[in-house]
Amino acid sequence: MLEIQRLRNEPEKIVEGLKKRFFDAEPIVDSILKKDKEWRIAIGELQEIAAEMNRMSKEIGGLFKSGKKEEANQLKEKTQELKKKESELKEKVNQLQKEIDELMYQLPNVPHDLVKAGKDESDNEVVEEGGVKRIFDFDPLPHWDLASKHNLIDFELGVKITGAGFPVYKGKGAKLQRALINFFLEEAEKAGYEEHIPPHVVNEASGYGTGQLPDKEGQMYYIPEDNLYLIPTAEVPLTNIFRDVILPKKDFSIKICGYTPCFRREAGSYGKDVRGLNRLHQFDKVEIVRIEHPDNTEKALDEMISHVRGLLEKLGLQYRILRLCGGDTGFTSAMTYDFEVYSAAQKKWLEVSSVSRFDTFQSTRLKLRFKGEDKKTRYCHTLNGSALALPRIVAALLENYQTETGIEIPEVLHRYLSFKEI
Repeated sequence: MLEIQRLRNEPEKIVEGLKKRFFDAEPIVDSILKKDKEWRIAIGELQEIAAEMNRMSKEIGGLFKSGKKEEANQLKEKTQELKKKESELKEKVNQLQKEIDELMYQLPNVPHDLVKAGKDESDNEVVEEGGVKRIFDFDPLPHWDLASKHNLIDFELGVKITGAGFPVYKGKGAKLQRALINFFLEEAEKAGYEEHIPPHVVNEASGYGTGQLPDKEGQMYYIPEDNLYLIPTAEVPLTNIFRDVILPKKDFSIKICGYTPCFRREAGSYGKDVRGLNRLHQFDKVEIVRIEHPDNTEKALDEMISHVRGLLEKLGLQYRILRLCGGDTGFTSAMTYDFEVYSAAQKKWLEVSSVSRFDTFQSTRLKLRFKGEDKKTRYCHTLNGSALALPRIVAALLENYQTETGIEIPEVLHRYLSFKEI
């Protein structure tokens, strides 16, 4: 969530910035500031009571020592009244803090200056295009037909076992999936990311820490008996490693990665865009996460974009990079770049990665801080990105590398497989 100090210092700037999302923040901001003023007054009164009780305690001790028992007991009665008032004020402070937090959770992150105003994906900016454009002298098949023809993925079996959106990878399809995971993880290691294998379920605090709750609660699979959630992305457990952490030095740059399955309800998804591997309820992904000093955020974002670009270039896929407009940028993100690959048979672009900077939005929830040179604690910046999500990468590889007799395997994957062609 946004920092309360930032709201106090520049409420107009925040309201104006959130207009890029077509989000009217003014009523919420006004309500927060009103309650924050009450909270600060109550805190001031508590401090005064504490100081008065401390003074009276010393005075009572002195009276008892002087043998003035009656005066001491009279003063003790006054302290009981102060204790009652202190208790009432603490309750008021806690209630106001709860109300402030609930309002703060409703405010999305303020878009970065480079992010333009816009309502949806039609307003996103294409900032780069690259990779290899495939030319076919035959009509290319969509990946679901190729997967069936070559016995790589069984969509119907997944429906039988679980339901739509849970495919079964088989034979060379399963091996290709595993090869891509290994390739992505090894490339991440070369780039300095430390691999983790985190839990695939998280508690409520972790969901709030990275902003999935309460914003995306309806998109997450929930286990009510244990009050746990299946992870929608490895971002959640990986970033929460640093919840309630104060890094001891200002010189830090933490780079971690992890492969996990991801689970998303994808409520409301339907039609041709969900066919095959286009949109699944369970899919595999390698995620990269960075914890950075605020001065290093821009450099870190550029490095992450370069890393994902490098993966797509090594796979020989045609790609483009988009900077999302305010209305299409995720609730927690200050700026997001989406990577899309071209689907030769479907004749459309498929999103395969999002690389985002969150600045202090997640770290305020996580209470993730560092100590500066002045020994004061400040909030870290967090970033993350898909590197990469598997389903649409597999779809693009099958479609773009197909021949009239089979499917070629990109050279970069040969060392992970016992075959070079399907």
